[in-house]
Amino acid sequence: MTATQRESAHAKINLYLHVTGRRADGYHLLDSVAVFAGAADVLEVEIAARQGAAMDLRIDGMFGAGLVGDDATNLVVRAASALRAWVGADAAALPSLDAVLHKELPVASGIGGGSADAAAALRTVMKAWNLDVPRVELVDIATGLGADVPVCLDQVPARMSGIGEILRPAPVMPQCGMMLVNCGMSVSTPAIFRARKGGFSPAPDLPARWDTLSDMVGTLSGLNNDLEAAACEVCPTIREVLSALRAAPGCRFARMSGSGATCFALFDTPEAADLAQDAVARPGWWVWSGDLYRKGCTA
Repeated sequence: MTATQRESAHAKINLYLHVTGRRADGYHLLDSVAVFAGAADVLEVEIAARQGAAMDLRIDGMFGAGLVGDDATNLVVRAASALRAWVGADAAALPSLDAVLHKELPVASGIGGGSADAAAALRTVMKAWNLDVPRVELVDIATGLGADVPVCLDQVPARMSGIGEILRPAPVMPQCGMMLVNCGMSVSTPAIFRARKGGFSPAPDLPARWDTLSDMVGTLSGLNNDLEAAACEVCPTIREVLSALRAAPGCRFARMSGSGATCFALFDTPEAADLAQDAVARPGWWVWSGDLYRKGCTA
């Protein structure tokens, strides 16, 4: 690879999230349908003029301030390190990499930004080093980086279970628009799980397809995000975001994604979502609107 490789790391949205149990090691078991929005970080990688398979990472973008590109804390660098470990002793002969992460998604916000970045790094570094990692092993590497990384590898709608590593096809999605809103506050996923009250929820029966947005909203209205109540206690501004979204003209459905604090709303079209932005925007809030990411159709 001589030219710069560019990968988009799209925001992952949980349309619902049921906590179905807990493993003996403390990890919670989940059931969710994940889709991807057009909003994305962008990772650029090129081969450096040095050997050793190391990655030097620079971070910029709207949410890049304060992020550090080191092996201990950054999932992009950790993804490259995990592939280097998979190669083993021969990795010393591989070229090093220079990377730039354009961080345009809020951090610690329930839309899998870091996980999407890690998955983008796995895809890009495999191309850079010409690696053919078997799918089962790649999913194992992704799971080791984080529970949301496997679903972000392909960036297509999927039903997630286990701790996130068991993936099945999601119902076929209708055309619709989406708005994402983050109140500007980072939320700790472990803190939300600690604050969660109540028991476990069953994994629902889902149809093979949603032919219309009304069909999808009808199903989602009978499901929950089991972390939403706890997140609203930890970060009460989430309630304000949800109220603003539900009051927005054309909003058909609104819910928090993941462990928060980002919330989403569904609209009939991307244009309807765009038109509702002014009614939702508040100082300090991040607002995005547009289409779902449809792999092979939308950049």
